[in-house]
Amino acid sequence: RYMLGLSAVPAVIQFLGFLFLPESPRWLIQKGQTQRARRILSQMRGNQAIDEEYDSIKNNIEEEEKEVGAAGPVICRMLTYPPTRRALIVGCGLQMFQQLSGINTVMYYSATILQMSGVEDDRLAIWLAALTAFINFIFTLVGVWLVERMGRRKLTLGSLTGTAVALIILASGFLLSAQVSPRITLNPPDPSHQNSTCTKYSYCNGCMLDPDCGLCYKLNKSSVVESSCIPVDKDSTMKAAWGRCSNETVFKKEDLFWAYNFCPTPYSWTALLGLILYLVFFAPGMGPMPWTVNSEIYPLWARSTGNACSSGVNWVFNVLVSLTFLHTAEYLTYYGAFFLYAGFAALGLVFIYGCLPETKGKKLEEIESLFENRLCTCGMSDSDEGRYIEYIRVKGSNYHLSDNDASDVE
Repeated sequence: RYMLGLSAVPAVIQFLGFLFLPESPRWLIQKGQTQRARRILSQMRGNQAIDEEYDSIKNNIEEEEKEVGAAGPVICRMLTYPPTRRALIVGCGLQMFQQLSGINTVMYYSATILQMSGVEDDRLAIWLAALTAFINFIFTLVGVWLVERMGRRKLTLGSLTGTAVALIILASGFLLSAQVSPRITLNPPDPSHQNSTCTKYSYCNGCMLDPDCGLCYKLNKSSVVESSCIPVDKDSTMKAAWGRCSNETVFKKEDLFWAYNFCPTPYSWTALLGLILYLVFFAPGMGPMPWTVNSEIYPLWARSTGNACSSGVNWVFNVLVSLTFLHTAEYLTYYGAFFLYAGFAALGLVFIYGCLPETKGKKLEEIESLFENRLCTCGMSDSDEGRYIEYIRVKGSNYHLSDNDASDVE
Protein backbone atom coordinates (compact mmCIF):
# COMPACT_ATOMS: atom_id res chain seq x y z
CA ARG A 1 0.00 0.00 0.00
CA TYR A 2 2.85 2.39 0.82
CA MET A 3 4.51 1.63 -2.52
CA LEU A 4 1.29 2.40 -4.42
CA GLY A 5 0.64 5.54 -2.38
CA LEU A 6 4.13 6.96 -2.97
CA SER A 7 3.49 7.04 -6.71
CA ALA A 8 1.01 9.88 -6.08
CA VAL A 9 3.81 12.19 -4.86
CA PRO A 10 5.46 12.88 -8.26
CA ALA A 11 1.99 13.18 -9.83
CA VAL A 12 1.08 15.96 -7.38
CA ILE A 13 4.42 17.72 -7.99
CA GLN A 14 3.88 17.52 -11.74
CA PHE A 15 0.34 18.90 -11.40
CA LEU A 16 1.60 21.87 -9.37
CA GLY A 17 4.31 22.48 -11.96
CA PHE A 18 1.70 22.61 -14.73
CA LEU A 19 0.03 25.54 -12.95
CA PHE A 20 3.13 27.65 -13.72
CA LEU A 21 3.65 26.36 -17.27
CA PRO A 22 3.03 29.08 -19.92
CA GLU A 23 0.87 28.36 -22.93
CA SER A 24 2.57 27.57 -26.23
CA PRO A 25 2.93 30.72 -28.39
CA ARG A 26 2.01 28.60 -31.44
CA TRP A 27 -1.21 27.46 -29.82
CA LEU A 28 -2.08 31.02 -28.79
CA ILE A 29 -1.52 32.31 -32.34
CA GLN A 30 -3.77 29.52 -33.64
CA LYS A 31 -6.48 30.69 -31.24
CA GLY A 32 -6.08 34.34 -32.27
CA GLN A 33 -4.51 35.47 -28.97
CA THR A 34 -1.63 37.25 -30.70
CA GLN A 35 -0.78 39.77 -27.97
CA ARG A 36 -0.53 37.08 -25.32
CA ALA A 37 1.57 34.99 -27.70
CA ARG A 38 3.97 37.91 -28.20
CA ARG A 39 4.24 38.47 -24.46
CA ILE A 40 5.02 34.81 -23.68
CA LEU A 41 7.45 34.54 -26.59
CA SER A 42 9.24 37.63 -25.30
CA GLN A 43 9.46 36.11 -21.80
CA MET A 44 10.88 32.88 -23.24
CA ARG A 45 13.52 34.63 -25.36
CA GLY A 46 14.59 37.23 -22.81
CA ASN A 47 16.01 40.33 -24.44
CA GLN A 48 16.13 38.87 -27.95
CA ALA A 49 14.03 40.35 -30.75
CA ILE A 50 11.00 38.18 -31.43
CA ASP A 51 9.42 39.82 -34.49
CA GLU A 52 11.13 37.54 -37.01
CA GLU A 53 10.32 34.38 -35.06
CA TYR A 54 6.73 35.54 -34.46
CA ASP A 55 6.18 36.21 -38.18
CA SER A 56 7.76 32.86 -39.09
CA ILE A 57 5.47 30.99 -36.70
CA LYS A 58 2.39 32.87 -37.91
CA ASN A 59 3.14 32.25 -41.59
CA ASN A 60 3.85 28.60 -40.92
CA ILE A 61 0.56 28.17 -39.07
CA GLU A 62 -1.34 29.75 -41.97
CA GLU A 63 0.26 27.31 -44.41
CA GLU A 64 -0.43 24.34 -42.14
CA GLU A 65 -4.07 25.34 -41.69
CA LYS A 66 -4.44 25.31 -45.46
CA GLU A 67 -2.94 21.82 -45.58
CA VAL A 68 -5.13 20.57 -42.73
CA GLY A 69 -8.15 21.73 -44.71
CA ALA A 70 -7.20 19.35 -47.51
CA ALA A 71 -9.27 16.23 -48.10
CA GLY A 72 -8.51 12.91 -46.43
CA PRO A 73 -7.42 11.74 -42.95
CA VAL A 74 -4.21 13.20 -41.52
CA ILE A 75 -2.53 9.79 -41.28
CA CYS A 76 -3.09 9.20 -45.01
CA ARG A 77 -1.57 12.56 -45.88
CA MET A 78 1.37 11.81 -43.61
CA LEU A 79 2.00 8.49 -45.35
CA THR A 80 1.71 9.93 -48.86
CA TYR A 81 3.94 12.97 -48.19
CA PRO A 82 7.58 11.71 -48.12
CA PRO A 83 9.04 14.02 -45.41
CA THR A 84 6.30 13.25 -42.87
CA ARG A 85 6.33 9.56 -43.81
CA ARG A 86 10.06 9.39 -43.10
CA ALA A 87 9.61 11.34 -39.87
CA LEU A 88 6.88 8.91 -38.78
CA ILE A 89 9.11 5.90 -39.52
CA VAL A 90 11.93 7.45 -37.48
CA GLY A 91 9.61 8.36 -34.60
CA CYS A 92 7.98 4.92 -34.45
CA GLY A 93 11.37 3.21 -34.90
CA LEU A 94 12.82 5.06 -31.92
CA GLN A 95 9.90 4.02 -29.72
CA MET A 96 10.10 0.42 -30.94
CA PHE A 97 13.83 0.06 -30.25
CA GLN A 98 13.43 1.72 -26.86
CA GLN A 99 11.22 -1.19 -25.82
CA LEU A 100 13.08 -3.94 -27.72
CA SER A 101 16.26 -3.02 -25.86
CA GLY A 102 14.50 -4.37 -22.76
CA ILE A 103 13.97 -1.33 -20.54
CA ASN A 104 10.66 -2.39 -19.06
CA THR A 105 11.90 -5.94 -18.60
CA VAL A 106 14.68 -4.46 -16.47
CA MET A 107 12.33 -2.11 -14.58
CA TYR A 108 9.46 -4.57 -14.04
CA TYR A 109 11.59 -7.64 -13.31
CA SER A 110 14.71 -6.13 -11.70
CA ALA A 111 14.18 -7.98 -8.40
CA THR A 112 13.40 -11.21 -10.27
CA ILE A 113 16.48 -10.80 -12.49
CA LEU A 114 18.67 -10.35 -9.40
CA GLN A 115 17.16 -13.47 -7.84
CA MET A 116 17.72 -15.37 -11.08
CA SER A 117 21.37 -14.32 -10.97
CA GLY A 118 21.82 -15.90 -7.53
CA VAL A 119 20.80 -13.28 -4.94
CA GLU A 120 19.18 -15.54 -2.35
CA ASP A 121 17.74 -13.01 0.11
CA ASP A 122 14.36 -11.66 -1.07
CA ARG A 123 14.73 -8.43 0.91
CA LEU A 124 18.21 -7.82 -0.48
CA ALA A 125 16.91 -8.36 -4.02
CA ILE A 126 14.12 -5.81 -3.45
CA TRP A 127 16.52 -3.21 -2.03
CA LEU A 128 18.95 -3.74 -4.89
CA ALA A 129 16.03 -3.31 -7.31
CA ALA A 130 15.19 -0.03 -5.55
CA LEU A 131 18.83 1.02 -6.04
CA THR A 132 18.58 0.43 -9.78
CA ALA A 133 15.36 2.49 -9.93
CA PHE A 134 17.11 5.35 -8.10
CA ILE A 135 19.99 5.18 -10.59
CA ASN A 136 17.44 5.45 -13.41
CA PHE A 137 16.03 8.60 -11.81
CA ILE A 138 19.44 10.27 -11.28
CA PHE A 139 20.75 9.57 -14.76
CA THR A 140 17.52 10.75 -16.38
CA LEU A 141 18.37 14.15 -14.87
CA VAL A 142 21.84 13.82 -16.38
CA GLY A 143 20.12 13.44 -19.75
CA VAL A 144 18.31 16.75 -19.21
CA TRP A 145 21.71 18.41 -18.75
CA LEU A 146 23.33 16.65 -21.74
CA VAL A 147 20.61 16.99 -24.38
CA GLU A 148 21.40 20.58 -25.38
CA ARG A 149 25.15 20.08 -25.05
CA MET A 150 25.57 16.86 -27.03
CA GLY A 151 22.50 17.04 -29.24
CA ARG A 152 19.75 14.46 -29.71
CA ARG A 153 21.54 12.28 -32.26
CA LYS A 154 24.88 11.91 -30.46
CA LEU A 155 23.22 11.38 -27.08
CA THR A 156 20.92 8.68 -28.47
CA LEU A 157 23.74 6.89 -30.30
CA GLY A 158 26.00 6.95 -27.24
CA SER A 159 23.18 5.81 -24.97
CA LEU A 160 22.21 2.86 -27.15
CA THR A 161 25.84 1.78 -27.60
CA GLY A 162 26.32 1.68 -23.83
CA THR A 163 22.98 -0.09 -23.41
CA ALA A 164 24.04 -2.86 -25.81
CA VAL A 165 27.35 -3.31 -23.96
CA ALA A 166 25.55 -3.45 -20.59
CA LEU A 167 23.14 -6.10 -21.91
CA ILE A 168 26.10 -8.19 -23.06
CA ILE A 169 27.64 -7.90 -19.56
CA LEU A 170 24.30 -8.89 -18.01
CA ALA A 171 23.96 -11.86 -20.36
CA SER A 172 27.58 -12.88 -19.73
CA GLY A 173 26.89 -12.96 -16.00
CA PHE A 174 24.07 -15.45 -16.53
CA LEU A 175 26.23 -17.42 -18.97
CA LEU A 176 29.05 -17.71 -16.40
CA SER A 177 26.52 -18.78 -13.76
CA ALA A 178 25.18 -21.47 -16.11
CA GLN A 179 28.68 -22.77 -16.84
CA VAL A 180 29.45 -23.25 -13.13
CA SER A 181 25.95 -24.49 -12.30
CA PRO A 182 26.02 -26.91 -9.31
CA ARG A 183 25.62 -30.58 -10.14
CA ILE A 184 22.59 -32.40 -8.73
CA THR A 185 23.92 -35.27 -6.61
CA LEU A 186 20.79 -36.73 -5.00
CA ASN A 187 17.69 -38.13 -6.69
CA PRO A 188 15.25 -39.10 -3.91
CA PRO A 189 12.19 -41.17 -4.92
CA ASP A 190 8.91 -39.31 -5.34
CA PRO A 191 6.57 -40.47 -2.51
CA SER A 192 3.52 -39.44 -4.53
CA HIS A 193 4.59 -41.86 -7.32
CA GLN A 194 3.99 -39.18 -9.94
CA ASN A 195 6.31 -38.85 -12.90
CA SER A 196 7.85 -35.45 -12.12
CA THR A 197 10.05 -33.79 -14.72
CA CYS A 198 12.33 -32.51 -11.94
CA THR A 199 14.21 -35.78 -11.55
CA LYS A 200 15.57 -35.69 -15.12
CA TYR A 201 17.88 -32.70 -14.52
CA SER A 202 21.57 -33.20 -13.82
CA TYR A 203 22.46 -29.56 -13.12
CA CYS A 204 20.87 -26.72 -11.20
CA ASN A 205 20.56 -24.52 -14.29
CA GLY A 206 18.15 -26.93 -16.00
CA CYS A 207 16.20 -27.35 -12.78
CA MET A 208 15.76 -23.57 -12.43
CA LEU A 209 14.48 -23.16 -15.98
CA ASP A 210 11.58 -25.47 -15.10
CA PRO A 211 8.92 -23.38 -13.28
CA ASP A 212 7.67 -26.49 -11.46
CA CYS A 213 11.00 -27.31 -9.80
CA GLY A 214 13.36 -25.99 -7.13
CA LEU A 215 16.72 -26.95 -5.63
CA CYS A 216 17.13 -28.36 -2.12
CA TYR A 217 20.77 -28.34 -0.98
CA LYS A 218 23.36 -27.87 1.77
CA LEU A 219 26.41 -25.63 1.79
CA ASN A 220 29.91 -26.85 2.67
CA LYS A 221 31.68 -23.51 3.06
CA SER A 222 30.80 -21.97 -0.32
CA SER A 223 30.24 -25.25 -2.19
CA VAL A 224 26.82 -26.75 -2.90
CA VAL A 225 26.51 -30.33 -1.64
CA GLU A 226 23.73 -32.92 -1.26
CA SER A 227 21.60 -31.14 -3.86
CA SER A 228 18.37 -32.46 -5.33
CA CYS A 229 15.83 -31.09 -7.82
CA ILE A 230 12.37 -31.36 -6.24
CA PRO A 231 8.87 -30.28 -7.34
CA VAL A 232 7.84 -26.95 -5.83
CA ASP A 233 4.86 -26.79 -3.48
CA LYS A 234 1.67 -25.78 -5.30
CA ASP A 235 0.69 -23.29 -2.58
CA SER A 236 4.06 -21.65 -1.94
CA THR A 237 7.28 -21.34 -3.92
CA MET A 238 9.16 -20.96 -0.61
CA LYS A 239 9.27 -24.72 -0.05
CA ALA A 240 9.31 -28.09 -1.81
CA ALA A 241 6.25 -30.24 -2.39
CA TRP A 242 7.83 -33.10 -0.42
CA GLY A 243 11.13 -34.27 1.05
CA ARG A 244 13.79 -32.50 3.12
CA CYS A 245 12.79 -28.96 2.12
CA SER A 246 9.00 -29.38 2.37
CA ASN A 247 8.81 -27.91 5.89
CA GLU A 248 10.32 -24.42 5.98
CA THR A 249 10.86 -24.40 9.74
CA VAL A 250 12.52 -27.82 9.77
CA PHE A 251 14.85 -27.41 6.79
CA LYS A 252 16.23 -24.12 8.11
CA LYS A 253 17.12 -25.81 11.41
CA GLU A 254 18.91 -28.59 9.54
CA ASP A 255 21.06 -26.11 7.57
CA LEU A 256 19.24 -26.91 4.35
CA PHE A 257 18.56 -24.29 1.69
CA TRP A 258 15.75 -24.02 -0.83
CA ALA A 259 16.28 -22.19 -4.13
CA TYR A 260 13.46 -21.40 -6.52
CA ASN A 261 14.18 -19.56 -9.76
CA PHE A 262 17.91 -19.13 -9.05
CA CYS A 263 21.09 -21.16 -8.68
CA PRO A 264 23.73 -20.47 -6.02
CA THR A 265 26.60 -18.79 -7.87
CA PRO A 266 29.63 -16.55 -7.18
CA TYR A 267 28.72 -14.38 -10.21
CA SER A 268 25.68 -12.56 -8.81
CA TRP A 269 27.65 -9.30 -8.82
CA THR A 270 27.96 -9.48 -12.62
CA ALA A 271 24.20 -9.22 -13.08
CA LEU A 272 24.01 -6.31 -10.64
CA LEU A 273 26.84 -4.55 -12.49
CA GLY A 274 25.06 -5.15 -15.81
CA LEU A 275 21.78 -3.74 -14.46
CA ILE A 276 23.47 -0.63 -13.08
CA LEU A 277 25.44 0.02 -16.28
CA TYR A 278 22.30 -0.58 -18.32
CA LEU A 279 20.41 2.19 -16.53
CA VAL A 280 23.44 4.51 -16.41
CA PHE A 281 23.56 4.43 -20.21
CA PHE A 282 19.86 4.03 -21.00
CA ALA A 283 18.38 6.72 -18.74
CA PRO A 284 20.09 9.83 -20.22
CA GLY A 285 19.46 8.95 -23.87
CA MET A 286 17.16 6.13 -24.96
CA GLY A 287 14.81 6.87 -22.06
CA PRO A 288 13.76 10.46 -22.88
CA MET A 289 15.07 10.95 -26.44
CA PRO A 290 12.34 9.01 -28.32
CA TRP A 291 9.76 11.29 -26.70
CA THR A 292 11.85 14.43 -27.24
CA VAL A 293 12.52 13.68 -30.90
CA ASN A 294 8.88 12.79 -31.59
CA SER A 295 7.81 16.15 -30.20
CA GLU A 296 10.08 17.93 -32.70
CA ILE A 297 10.06 16.12 -36.04
CA TYR A 298 6.45 16.52 -37.19
CA PRO A 299 4.91 19.67 -38.69
CA LEU A 300 2.13 21.16 -36.62
CA TRP A 301 -0.68 19.72 -38.76
CA ALA A 302 0.68 16.18 -38.27
CA ARG A 303 2.06 16.42 -34.73
CA SER A 304 -0.83 15.00 -32.75
CA THR A 305 -1.29 12.10 -35.17
CA GLY A 306 2.46 11.41 -35.34
CA ASN A 307 2.82 11.39 -31.56
CA ALA A 308 -0.26 9.19 -31.18
CA CYS A 309 1.13 6.63 -33.65
CA SER A 310 4.59 6.55 -32.06
CA SER A 311 3.13 6.29 -28.54
CA GLY A 312 0.95 3.41 -29.71
CA VAL A 313 4.02 1.62 -31.09
CA ASN A 314 5.78 2.17 -27.74
CA TRP A 315 2.97 0.55 -25.76
CA VAL A 316 2.49 -2.33 -28.19
CA PHE A 317 6.15 -3.32 -27.88
CA ASN A 318 6.09 -2.60 -24.14
CA VAL A 319 3.34 -5.19 -23.68
CA LEU A 320 4.98 -7.61 -26.13
CA VAL A 321 8.38 -7.56 -24.43
CA SER A 322 7.01 -7.57 -20.87
CA LEU A 323 4.63 -10.47 -21.45
CA THR A 324 7.19 -12.63 -23.23
CA PHE A 325 10.25 -12.11 -20.99
CA LEU A 326 9.71 -15.05 -18.64
CA HIS A 327 8.81 -17.36 -21.54
CA THR A 328 11.82 -16.11 -23.51
CA ALA A 329 14.07 -16.80 -20.52
CA GLU A 330 12.57 -20.29 -20.21
CA TYR A 331 13.09 -21.24 -23.87
CA LEU A 332 16.28 -19.30 -24.68
CA THR A 333 17.77 -19.43 -21.13
CA TYR A 334 18.37 -16.29 -19.11
CA TYR A 335 21.54 -15.35 -20.92
CA GLY A 336 19.92 -16.06 -24.29
CA ALA A 337 17.13 -13.58 -23.51
CA PHE A 338 19.57 -10.76 -22.74
CA PHE A 339 21.77 -11.55 -25.72
CA LEU A 340 18.57 -11.23 -27.80
CA TYR A 341 17.88 -7.77 -26.34
CA ALA A 342 21.51 -6.80 -27.02
CA GLY A 343 20.98 -7.84 -30.65
CA PHE A 344 17.89 -5.64 -30.89
CA ALA A 345 19.88 -2.75 -29.40
CA ALA A 346 22.57 -3.26 -32.06
CA LEU A 347 19.92 -3.16 -34.81
CA GLY A 348 18.53 0.01 -33.27
CA LEU A 349 22.01 1.53 -33.35
CA VAL A 350 22.24 0.93 -37.11
CA PHE A 351 18.75 2.36 -37.63
CA ILE A 352 19.42 5.51 -35.60
CA TYR A 353 22.82 6.09 -37.21
CA GLY A 354 21.33 5.99 -40.68
CA CYS A 355 17.93 7.58 -40.15
CA LEU A 356 17.94 10.06 -37.25
CA PRO A 357 19.04 13.62 -38.14
CA GLU A 358 20.24 16.11 -35.56
CA THR A 359 17.41 18.43 -34.52
CA LYS A 360 19.38 20.41 -31.93
CA GLY A 361 19.08 24.15 -32.50
CA LYS A 362 16.67 23.73 -35.40
CA LYS A 363 13.45 25.73 -35.51
CA LEU A 364 10.33 23.64 -35.87
CA GLU A 365 9.79 25.32 -39.22
CA GLU A 366 13.20 24.07 -40.46
CA ILE A 367 13.04 20.44 -39.36
CA GLU A 368 10.85 19.25 -42.24
CA SER A 369 13.73 19.82 -44.67
CA LEU A 370 15.86 17.30 -42.72
CA PHE A 371 13.60 14.51 -43.97
CA GLU A 372 13.63 15.46 -47.65
CA ASN A 373 16.44 12.99 -48.41
CA ARG A 374 15.91 9.25 -48.65
CA LEU A 375 15.30 7.58 -45.30
CA CYS A 376 18.69 5.84 -45.12
CA THR A 377 20.46 9.19 -45.59
CA CYS A 378 18.37 11.30 -43.22
CA GLY A 379 20.89 10.64 -40.47
CA MET A 380 23.53 12.47 -42.47
CA SER A 381 21.45 15.66 -42.62
CA ASP A 382 23.28 17.10 -39.64
CA SER A 383 26.58 17.13 -41.53
CA ASP A 384 25.63 20.54 -42.92
CA GLU A 385 25.65 22.19 -39.49
CA GLY A 386 25.34 25.91 -39.66
CA ARG A 387 23.47 25.86 -42.97
CA TYR A 388 20.49 28.13 -42.64
CA ILE A 389 17.39 27.52 -44.72
CA GLU A 390 14.86 30.19 -45.58
CA TYR A 391 11.33 29.48 -46.78
CA ILE A 392 9.39 31.47 -49.33
CA ARG A 393 5.92 30.99 -50.72
CA VAL A 394 5.83 30.87 -54.52
CA LYS A 395 2.66 29.84 -56.31
CA GLY A 396 1.48 27.60 -53.49
CA SER A 397 4.74 25.67 -52.90
CA ASN A 398 7.52 25.77 -50.32
CA TYR A 399 11.01 26.30 -51.75
CA HIS A 400 14.14 25.86 -49.63
CA LEU A 401 16.93 28.32 -50.39
CA SER A 402 20.53 28.37 -49.25
CA ASP A 403 22.10 31.52 -47.80
CA ASN A 404 23.47 32.51 -51.21
CA ASP A 405 20.18 31.99 -53.02
CA ALA A 406 18.15 33.66 -50.31
CA SER A 407 20.20 36.83 -50.50
CA ASP A 408 18.78 37.48 -53.98
CA VAL A 409 15.17 37.15 -52.88
CA GLU A 410 13.24 40.20 -51.80
